[in-house]
Amino acid sequence: MRFFSFVEDIVEEHDQVLSNGLREHRFLLAYFSTPTCNVCKVLRPKVEQLAARLDEVGFVYIDSSEHPEIAGQHTVFAVPTIILFHEGRELRRFSRNVSVYDIEQALERYLGM
Repeated sequence: MRFFSFVEDIVEEHDQVLSNGLREHRFLLAYFSTPTCNVCKVLRPKVEQLAARLDEVGFVYIDSSEHPEIAGQHTVFAVPTIILFHEGRELRRFSRNVSVYDIEQALERYLGM
């Protein structure tokens, strides 16, 4: 089960989606962004492409401007921030100048791809 795999399927939901994802997926990538963030606009399609390729990782998009309480719970103060969770615990965090290559390398390391 995945939270999004295509551009039109990205969910912009509340804490329940993140909580469910953390319970249901061994690995979950949470992408915190805002609609006004230019770096986020460039990064989002790349994250979507990554999501489309990785069935073993759950993905969730969280609009930090719409859900500041969720961002606060995960100490997200800058966007874009991508948090990789493993079995419900934060494993790795990427913030501000995020590189998709770095995310792929981390996933490769943790998933043994």
